Amino acid sequence: MLPICVTRIHNVLPLFPPTSLLHKNDANMAKQEVVVIFDRKKVADKRGKGKVEVRVYISRTERKYISLGDVAPDELETFISSPKVCAIKKRCEQILAAMSVLDDKLSVEKFDSYYYETEDNPFAKSKGSVNFLLYMEQSIKQENIREGTRKHKICTLEAIRRFGQIKTTKDLTRENLVAFDQWLRDGTRSDVAINNYHKNFRIYTKRLATENVIDVDPYNLVKFKRGKCKEREPLSETELKKIRTIKLEGKLDKVRDLFVFAAYTGLAYCDVQSFSFDTMTELQGTLYYIDGSRLKTGSKFFTPILKPAMDVLKKYDFKLPRISNQKANDYLHLIQAAMKLNKNLTFHIARHSFATLALAHDVPIENVARMLGHQNIRTTQIYAKVLKSTIERHAVNLQKAIR
Repeated sequence: MLPICVTRIHNVLPLFPPTSLLHKNDANMAKQEVVVIFDRKKVADKRGKGKVEVRVYISRTERKYISLGDVAPDELETFISSPKVCAIKKRCEQILAAMSVLDDKLSVEKFDSYYYETEDNPFAKSKGSVNFLLYMEQSIKQENIREGTRKHKICTLEAIRRFGQIKTTKDLTRENLVAFDQWLRDGTRSDVAINNYHKNFRIYTKRLATENVIDVDPYNLVKFKRGKCKEREPLSETELKKIRTIKLEGKLDKVRDLFVFAAYTGLAYCDVQSFSFDTMTELQGTLYYIDGSRLKTGSKFFTPILKPAMDVLKKYDFKLPRISNQKANDYLHLIQAAMKLNKNLTFHIARHSFATLALAHDVPIENVARMLGHQNIRTTQIYAKVLKSTIERHAVNLQKAIR
């Protein structure tokens, strides 16, 4: 394995194209190289992670940067020696060598025309442009990100494909972004969901602009309203008791039990499905606690298993049923109808209900944030906005204190 030069925030691995492939462009090719660089913008100290990129020296005035993902310094050596990174470096070397053999113009545009073309997709490039859909697809595959984040990005990519008006980098215009925004607003998505599509999309338009593949990030030319989150409607204690006691059978019964477990632990759906009593719990006094990390964000949480949730565990011999999130929400709508509940019942409402239940019983908001695994307490403060009962109770106490 090649030696790794590791400094506190900047790391470089030089890789040179095979000298046997150099010909009359020897003078130029001698200056060309493929290098893996780390934390070019020097943010690792602040964020804990830095961007890993392949830098391709093409000419005295042109360099190509290919982003490989964000990595912590202690993960760098493993990441850059992975087959994925090695394959990308080798591909860049081969392209530089091919450009020399073919006596091609040494430019970023010409390099891109080769890099974004694949054998199974001969139309990956078009005249004067790069296949944006392929670029985004390959980038998502190469990024070192959580699977949940990857799924969100793939969802955005599929939406762009269905929209149909953005295929190459030439299509990345202000007009097409406005048309895409209007296409998203078909009534099936919230303002916040639409904002997330734009957020994922912009990652790649900005990257293309940074890599000089396009002249300007089209998102710099237009601004979309973010919109506001709808006020959450958690279940009250009375409604939680009702969902615990209503008679259900089969899948409805199992989904109800999963909801109850989440409502009395605060776990998100994906964390409920990955929960293991044997490896994730510890006994403190008379209560069991779940000590784990959120799959979505990686943040640590420490939360109690309250009695209704423990009853669910005992019912299933401490191994919770498995079901997809989509199916669980479908069954929850049926449970909502059976309860004659005037609220939209989804699995995420269970987590909201736990948060408001804890806050309503005067659990300090800092502790609730730790239970939920929130990285920022402002996220937890959202739940406090809906606590009318707590406001009323404290107002009565305040009135009594005033003389």
